[in-house]
Amino acid sequence: MYGTLTDFAIGAAAREAVADLVPPEGMAAFLQRFSRYQLDEVMGDWRPYDQVVARALERACRASGVAFRAGDAAKVYAAVPGFGPHSDVPEPLAELAAHYPLAILSNAADEQADRNVAKLGAPFHTIVTAEMAGAYKPRLRAFEFLYERLGCEPADTLHVSSSPRYDLQSATDLGVRNTVYLNRGTEPPAPGYHAYEVTSLDGVLKILGR
Repeated sequence: MYGTLTDFAIGAAAREAVADLVPPEGMAAFLQRFSRYQLDEVMGDWRPYDQVVARALERACRASGVAFRAGDAAKVYAAVPGFGPHSDVPEPLAELAAHYPLAILSNAADEQADRNVAKLGAPFHTIVTAEMAGAYKPRLRAFEFLYERLGCEPADTLHVSSSPRYDLQSATDLGVRNTVYLNRGTEPPAPGYHAYEVTSLDGVLKILGR
């Protein structure tokens, strides 16, 4: 969901929260550190997502030589449920939902997921959060939990993501063969981990012959 369907503007939320601490010339490096620390924080045992955000922000602050304020992390976390879909999402997503059962595997907290999903405007067969799975992507346990919930094999599904790092490598390792990289310019392509590459959700409809 986040990044692929939802415009996951957590970097913008962090920028606003620390704008009075991080100078403009250092902001790009700060946000890059924040992004990398978010990935690092989800690689271990599950902890609540507000803690993931706070720890990643604290580490980015430390690496950047600025003070960490717990209130800043709380603001960033609180912004997440307000994020809506990318502009190319609602119409093709509704078309996909009319023909296929859609599933979300998200690193969202339970209290966030429903509000983000509601903004997408299409029905979903299954929504699985990291909190339900007890593991965050890219850990394989998150994907295994999804397939246990779905009652099917990875090879029976089409996995679409804008993140080779969080999604497509793990999906491929678990046995998904039909993987689609929706290139939103946030991560480089990883051809070994995606069978198809598109630049908008319309491209998924074309892959499926719709």
